[in-house]
Amino acid sequence: MQLIDPNHPAYRRVWVRALIVGLCLGWAALEFITGDPFWGVLSAGAGVYAFYMLFWTFKPQPPAEAAEAPKPEETDPE
Repeated sequence: MQLIDPNHPAYRRVWVRALIVGLCLGWAALEFITGDPFWGVLSAGAGVYAFYMLFWTFKPQPPAEAAEAPKPEETDPE
């Protein structure tokens, strides 16, 4: 089951991906500091999963419009 779609256009910018991972791991640190390890582990797991999906396995795809456009030699002259 895939929770994050790395091909979504919102994840193209590096700062967006880094912000998502940073917020998850920062929230985990806050939970551990305040003494709630259960939510800290859940937040850290979300951060690790986001890092895996958005950095480790991230392969940017070209925009769908450019990929689906017909080539000039393939067009029908009529």
